[in-house]
Amino acid sequence: MLSLAPATTALVVIDLQQGIVANKTAPHAAADVVARSAALAAAFRAKGGLVVLVTVDWHRNYVDATAQPTDIAAARAADGPAADFGAIVPALGAEESDLRIVKRQWGAFHGTELDLQLRRRGITGIVLTGIATNMGVESTARVGWELGYDILFAEDAITSFTEEMHGFAMKAIFPRLGRVRSTREILAALG
Repeated sequence: MLSLAPATTALVVIDLQQGIVANKTAPHAAADVVARSAALAAAFRAKGGLVVLVTVDWHRNYVDATAQPTDIAAARAADGPAADFGAIVPALGAEESDLRIVKRQWGAFHGTELDLQLRRRGITGIVLTGIATNMGVESTARVGWELGYDILFAEDAITSFTEEMHGFAMKAIFPRLGRVRSTREILAALG
């Protein structure tokens, strides 16, 4: 039976922001992922647990974005991201007590203070939610696993841009990095 200790487990929410949630997602609608993540966040806060809201954003003209050559270039506006691109969606119910992390690439650990802040709080496990399964969530999970965190994936509070992208990560990658459970199971494990 799954059991979580809010004192040592953080909810890490990936990219539930205006510029990402506006995209078409599958297999779960972005609004459903936000609602389930909000329910998890409320439960974590009620139990005294840490909620980490991670967003991706860049300065004007993307001077702080990765720039190495790739076969598929990132879609970016010529003059930089929209003013509200990195804004947390209101439906998530962000609170002042939430830890905010801004990243400049897919993963939430590299180049941020996420690992430092989790360790200073005695956090040894993370529950991941967000968009996109095989980009920001997977990149964060891979590094989190390498750093030794116990990882729990809220399958129905994570989505991607196609069912195939989501399904491959959920079936082939995430079970090798941690445990995959539903939002309902995670809420029950919090007590």
